[in-house]
Amino acid sequence: MLTAVKAWARRLKRDVVALWLAARDPRVPWYAKAVCAGVAAYALSPIDLIPDVIPVLGLLDDLVFVPLGILLAIRLVPPPLMAEFRAEAERRAERPTSRAAAAAIVGLWLATAAVLIWALWSRATG
Repeated sequence: MLTAVKAWARRLKRDVVALWLAARDPRVPWYAKAVCAGVAAYALSPIDLIPDVIPVLGLLDDLVFVPLGILLAIRLVPPPLMAEFRAEAERRAERPTSRAAAAAIVGLWLATAAVLIWALWSRATG
């Protein structure tokens, strides 16, 4: 069982890198590029939209939403290209990280915090 889970995790990692490659390839349709870029950026980001410290929800995105996003993106990329991207992903040893996605997620959290602070401040003073 543990071996199967490890193999599944390796395939997911390979597919995320393949999607990152697909998002940069001019042969991939624009709509598939957009989905691939979003899924890869989120999966490779060191920061989660829902932090893992939040019980249940924090792990839900990693265990459900990321694999579903990967499946959707893979279906949008033409199969011969996806096979090529997977082969290239296997050749790459290092895992790329998306700093832009990390910055976007930090920005989203800061904006949310600012709106909450403003709403609470307005309620307390008004």
